[in-house]
Amino acid sequence: IRFLGEDPWLRLRELKKAMPKTPLQMLLRGQNLLGYRHYADDVVERFVERAVKNGMDVFRVFDAMNDPRNMKAALQAVRSHGAHAQGTLSYTTSPAHTLQTWLDLTEQLLETGVDS
Repeated sequence: IRFLGEDPWLRLRELKKAMPKTPLQMLLRGQNLLGYRHYADDVVERFVERAVKNGMDVFRVFDAMNDPRNMKAALQAVRSHGAHAQGTLSYTTSPAHTLQTWLDLTEQLLETGVDS
């Protein structure tokens, strides 16, 4: 899409039209949306709104640093627009990543509100 100069919203609508019963899923980098810089909460909200309106059903939301604060606005926006919010953790093993670390992060995501 990017290198062809295509409209991503048009592409999404065409996919949804061709597969109306197939849930479409995307990976969303939390506060970074699709890139590597942080965006304001209102930009996150508007992006999610547009994505849902154009046919996106499931949002797999993650933050590379596993910081739930960077996922909160995106997860809340997804749920407020009636789409499925998946809270995602970037799993790794290290002395700093204990079972309790993962349980605590999971609890924070549950408190924010996720569907899966």
